Amino acid sequence: MNQAVNIKKLEADLWESADLLRVGSKLTSNQYCMPVLGLIFLRYAHSRFKMVEAEILKNRPSRGGRVMPVEASDFVSRSALFLPKEAQYAYLVELPENISATGLLNRHGEVMNSLGEVVNNAMELVEQQSEQLSGVLPKDYTMFSDELLAELLRIFNNNALDDVGGDIVGRIYEYFLNKFAKNIAQDDGVFFTPKSLVKMIVNVLEPTQGVLLDPACGSGGMFVQTGDFVEHAGMLANNAMTFYGQEKVEYNAQLCLMNLAVHGLTGVVKSGDEANTFYHDAHNLVGCCDYVMANPPFNVDKVKSESAQSAGRLPFGLPSVNKNKEIGNANYLWISYFYAYLNEHGRAGFVMASSATDSQGKDKDIRQQLVETGHVDVMISVGNNFFYTKSLPCSLWFLDKGKKEELRDKVLFIDARNYYTVVDRTLNEWTEWQLKNLNAIVWLYRGEDDKYFLLIDHYEHLLNMYSLEFQDTKILETIRFMMQETDWSAMPEADRKVFFDLCQDLIQYLPNFHWYDLVENHQQVDHLKSVKEKIKQFEKLAVEALKYNMHRRIFYHSSSDDQFKVPKFDPKASTAKKNKTVTAIIKNDCLVADQYLDRMLAIQEAYIWLTEKFGEGTYADIPGLCKVATLEEIAAKGYSLTPGAYVGVAPTEDDGVDFHERMAEIHQELLTLQEESNRLMETISKNWKEMGLL
Repeated sequence: MNQAVNIKKLEADLWESADLLRVGSKLTSNQYCMPVLGLIFLRYAHSRFKMVEAEILKNRPSRGGRVMPVEASDFVSRSALFLPKEAQYAYLVELPENISATGLLNRHGEVMNSLGEVVNNAMELVEQQSEQLSGVLPKDYTMFSDELLAELLRIFNNNALDDVGGDIVGRIYEYFLNKFAKNIAQDDGVFFTPKSLVKMIVNVLEPTQGVLLDPACGSGGMFVQTGDFVEHAGMLANNAMTFYGQEKVEYNAQLCLMNLAVHGLTGVVKSGDEANTFYHDAHNLVGCCDYVMANPPFNVDKVKSESAQSAGRLPFGLPSVNKNKEIGNANYLWISYFYAYLNEHGRAGFVMASSATDSQGKDKDIRQQLVETGHVDVMISVGNNFFYTKSLPCSLWFLDKGKKEELRDKVLFIDARNYYTVVDRTLNEWTEWQLKNLNAIVWLYRGEDDKYFLLIDHYEHLLNMYSLEFQDTKILETIRFMMQETDWSAMPEADRKVFFDLCQDLIQYLPNFHWYDLVENHQQVDHLKSVKEKIKQFEKLAVEALKYNMHRRIFYHSSSDDQFKVPKFDPKASTAKKNKTVTAIIKNDCLVADQYLDRMLAIQEAYIWLTEKFGEGTYADIPGLCKVATLEEIAAKGYSLTPGAYVGVAPTEDDGVDFHERMAEIHQELLTLQEESNRLMETISKNWKEMGLL
């Protein structure tokens, strides 16, 4: 858990530092995005280069007592980039301030006079080592002042990027990509699909091996998440999967190829006019794909119908064409393409405008044909605000040409519009646990109840682990210290009672905290929330109570994970300095306890949500949430694929209040308020007259 906290803090710290530099410059987010992501990529390449170099040198032969130097060919077999000295991050960071005085030459033999030119040269040298990256990396660093660029290089020259390990730089890249997506909102944010939607698509499709196509690949999130999924299953993504992408906007394709590279993935991505999916099948993959994933632009108009017809991939015919021989809404072109690319057992998952599930005319004809194939598998309604620049809801469609025979005449509908977590005022998402729960519904529908029970075991294991780790935190030690070292007689009686009782409550409850209670007693959710509030209250009152602390013994502990820096404790220091040290300790201990409680609450709420609905591991239709509908039922509803049309409305709980009686009370309250308002107006008017204002 500590590592996860470190990574999140590292992401936030790096972004804050880099964005502060942008704010201090005259650059827009759009100008800043690609060069910054390029530096993150270069930092990744350097980190991997040094790691592979160390592996190579372990068994390197020597001549005359000297180890043979590494060569570019040594790195090819290890799927790593060889970096010439001038392209290594450490080299760039250590350059002197006055570049023009160094006489450095670029790869063309020309003198370089700025740090921007040196970084541009480094990017060109990297591109020489990889056909996939040729022409992809940013080379516009001369727009930065040397001071700004040097500071950016310094920001990403952070040892934590090596120390934390794993795919940390890939995560940093995605984090920055996410942040830039919010700021730039380029092309309505099409280049970046929110991660929770991507995860949902990958989780339902469950890719294992084969060909994956994203014909609207943006920055490549589908590829990266698939790579994570496959690696998590114990396979090597580059061996198991072959990635193909099409992206009309070349800028987005560059982001994608860097994203692949920074995650150690390889793929073929075509961009520009030849990659306009409406008119080109750039990879000739009709009927060849095991998986198709996409978040295409919605409701595109003015698509040339004749060109689209010539490009094929229309198993159900063209959508409606207007008098100008244009397709006025291309949603069903995309849907047709996704289906056409699948092989005989292929699966597709994609984001689509909500209106497409029920659109009429030719769209309805295409949808009917699609439904009648028996290959529509799952439909999920998504609520508002899942995109950074779009507040409208959307739908996730899942097709499966390899469906089990017993499911061929059925479709699972999930209405998840009311199941989400609020990130901020304009953005919602699915948490890790909400994603797992929605995925569990799909498992049960498919008869994969073993996966459901593994998830239940996973929840219980995590609750057990976190509750044990919670017991090992320092919060209880800190509470006992305050109990023992506070001069209670000096504290005012009212304050003494509140703080003493609070400490007693926490000391009584925390040692008896057990994960089994969290599983068996659903009321523990409210209890955990109560403990959270008490710890928050303890932090405030404990800091205030330090004025009564006797400091009869040394109280000190700190950690590298501390949010608040803890000054060294000096027994001879003044009371004020001792209190400053203990204040930091109290704040850190309360924060850590709060983080554990948040994690346990999230898991417990997910556990309860799932087990209350599907406790025995058997699928059931849940009003307002999910329904398995037959093709006959779908036909009866005009081939609508809108989940809300099938799942119905969740039953409302009876609050025991008589509606008519309550309305009469409200009406009487309103009349009383109106009378009071009239009296106040009369009084105000009378006062104004007496003052000669009327």
